[in-house]
Amino acid sequence: MQKRYLLQAPTLRQLELLLSLSEADSIASAGSKIGMTPSATSHALRALESALGTALVDRNAAKLELTHAGERILPHVRDAFAALNLVKTTANASAGLQGGVLGVGSFGPSSSLKLLPPLLAVFSQRYPGIEVRVTERSDPEIEQDIIERRVEIGFVTLPKSQFDTLALAVDELVAVIPAHFPLAIKDTIALSDLTALPLILTHAGSQELIVRMFERADLQPHFAHEMTQLLSILEFVARGQGVSVNASLALPEHYPGVVYRKLHPRTARQVGLACLNQERLSPAAAAFWQLARSTVRK
Repeated sequence: MQKRYLLQAPTLRQLELLLSLSEADSIASAGSKIGMTPSATSHALRALESALGTALVDRNAAKLELTHAGERILPHVRDAFAALNLVKTTANASAGLQGGVLGVGSFGPSSSLKLLPPLLAVFSQRYPGIEVRVTERSDPEIEQDIIERRVEIGFVTLPKSQFDTLALAVDELVAVIPAHFPLAIKDTIALSDLTALPLILTHAGSQELIVRMFERADLQPHFAHEMTQLLSILEFVARGQGVSVNASLALPEHYPGVVYRKLHPRTARQVGLACLNQERLSPAAAAFWQLARSTVRK
């Protein structure tokens, strides 16, 4: 009688690693994103490939690439985590809003400093039993976190056609100028005025918008510095090392030695909430969504 070999079922942890591999630049970094050591990552990947009976990562590729089998399996893995999220949602519905955890993604200072705090204050007061866990990452990473159900809702820049969205605020780009520079006396600064000065470019979420703004105006600024931290940019500007352009919602109300000025032509972006399907949110997420909606109406 011919023996039948049954494939071992993969674990959720192994499938989570496959999701992480789909957006990482190396196997080790994929494991690190979900809290696994390099050794544990290699072991989990080998175990997953053994369980599924096929290679999932192309070891001969110059960079991390999933095999054809890995790419075909990936959508089903996402579906599995979506189903798991529905299980959690159903359980939360049974418990109402008396307890549970709500994952919220935030893409940086514009949302974390200005939009989130007042919403969290009201939400925590109304639903003290709900623990809100905020994850701050870049805008593309928040999108991926929503898709992969790492967070249920997230603050993003709009539009985002692949999600259900709720516009919350308009975030205008402004010039950040040393208070002692001659330009500081103007109420509005022409974009062309900035091209003669060293410009400090942010690596944060508004970077692409800023670069496109200059391209549309057919201007070539002198990008003297590129920085990730907003406080570093503000301190460089305060010390006269250059000027910058930043999203207004990301900036503190005041910073010593620095002034903010409107730009001409005006450039702005919309900021809002996004989710996969607002009709299928957990009770906690639905309550947060409705709270955010009510603030827009005021």
